[in-house]
Amino acid sequence: MLDAHHRGASDRPRSPGALVFGLFMVAAGVAHFVNPDFYLRIMPPWLPWHEALILLSGVCEVAAGVLVLTPRTRRAGGLFAIAVLLGVFPANVWMAIDPSIWPEIPVWGRWARLPLQALLIVWAWRVTQPRGRSS
Repeated sequence: MLDAHHRGASDRPRSPGALVFGLFMVAAGVAHFVNPDFYLRIMPPWLPWHEALILLSGVCEVAAGVLVLTPRTRRAGGLFAIAVLLGVFPANVWMAIDPSIWPEIPVWGRWARLPLQALLIVWAWRVTQPRGRSS
């Protein structure tokens, strides 16, 4: 049996950061099913199968969140969440560079999503790595 000092991220109790991040990912994934039109608007035209990719990314976000919420799979969930966040990044870039998608949002507002994505990746990493390895 491992003492508390030697436990990894997958064995430690749920941290508040992991709980909030996991719930955030689940909610973000569910949003793909509740409001698919939002995601259709930001899909780059050069990607195929827009509807299928929106559903797939929603499933992946929910799965990543559930994995993060489960202590035994938290570390894998964090890595999966990072992969998902990187996978949806082209849609965020497309939203930033195509002013016709959200003409009512100022340019700076559309570009603000890109560093937010980086912050989400850092958050996923920090809350899912074993103590002492999160920096």
